Amino acid sequence: MFSIPSQQRTAPTELIQLAKAQANEVITNIRGIDYIMLCSTDGFELTSIYKKNPYNSTKLAAVSSSILAMVSAFLNEIQLTGCQSITLDAENGKAILTSIPAPHHPMVMVTLSNKDVLLGQLLYSLKQASAAIVAADQT
Repeated sequence: MFSIPSQQRTAPTELIQLAKAQANEVITNIRGIDYIMLCSTDGFELTSIYKKNPYNSTKLAAVSSSILAMVSAFLNEIQLTGCQSITLDAENGKAILTSIPAPHHPMVMVTLSNKDVLLGQLLYSLKQASAAIVAADQT
């Protein structure tokens, strides 16, 4: 899932709008989320939404792409396939990188939340959002 194919740095406007609507649904329905960004697998921001404290999206997209590349190499070494998300749990919050393995325009969804977010609920919502984006990119 976290493979880095050579794709264009952007996606069609309609797909980005649908992805933003999915992200908006997650940030609206799950309490404790501060920020969601969708970026290309090569480190470019496609869209973002936030409730407070906007982050430097350009740097965050690039770093997320680098983390993605390192995790892909790690997964290959330990012979794991199909990674769907990476959860980083810190003292003051959580960061979740979610794979969106769309066939034509793969993406990464970066979600930043406070430490008290209901993680199971958030992961389930992110998986549903990812599936909806993948389905839209298949048509």
